[in-house]
Amino acid sequence: MAMENIQTSQLRLIFFDREDEETGEIYVSRKSFNNIKPTATAEQLLAVAEAFASLQQRPLLHVERQDLSEITSE
Repeated sequence: MAMENIQTSQLRLIFFDREDEETGEIYVSRKSFNNIKPTATAEQLLAVAEAFASLQQRPLLHVERQDLSEITSE
């Protein structure tokens, strides 16, 4: 049986930057936070993201979490 062990986590906040008037393409800005606790819940991360977003000038589009895991056999 395989085991998954989360090594590192990253929290990413994606902000609306601007929209190209001619093409309609949306441009975004990203802010990343490393060394997030692997045990942090989605609710906790969303609360932190909303707190950081309230300090920004641009509106928050969405929040992402990226985990890097090691997979081993038991």
